[in-house]
Amino acid sequence: MQRKRDDTFRVASGPVSGSIYVANPQRCVKAARGAAAWRDGWRAEDSAAAALVADGWSILRRRARTASGEIDLVAEKGAPGPEAMLAFVEVKARPVLSAAAHALTVRQRERLLAAAELLLAENPDWRHGMIRFDLILVDASGSVRRIADAFRQE
Repeated sequence: MQRKRDDTFRVASGPVSGSIYVANPQRCVKAARGAAAWRDGWRAEDSAAAALVADGWSILRRRARTASGEIDLVAEKGAPGPEAMLAFVEVKARPVLSAAAHALTVRQRERLLAAAELLLAENPDWRHGMIRFDLILVDASGSVRRIADAFRQE
């Protein structure tokens, strides 16, 4: 057999001719892990969004993508004006809340700040009196905790 691509083999001779597609086990495991992480991320974001809505927030955008990165949730509370609050929310899901709390790195904070600047530039109607960055933690049992104003631009 000759290797044709990462996940296919070409049979040169024998009772079977042509290409046989054999899944690369490492590729399958990695893809399954990625799919599970994506699904778990959506579930955690659903839980976080539900908690925000229950607390009187309105969700403006989910998985807001920019050239600088993605922000999980953008939410507002109050009528637009000087008393209104706009929150850029990062959701972290881990087996336990303490692990989720420590999962936000300096690099991710910088990416969130840059993405927020781009989103504010693209959405001038999002100008609110107060803007903050919240961290919402979700554990394996579905418990949700919010750290309001988790970090600021230095």
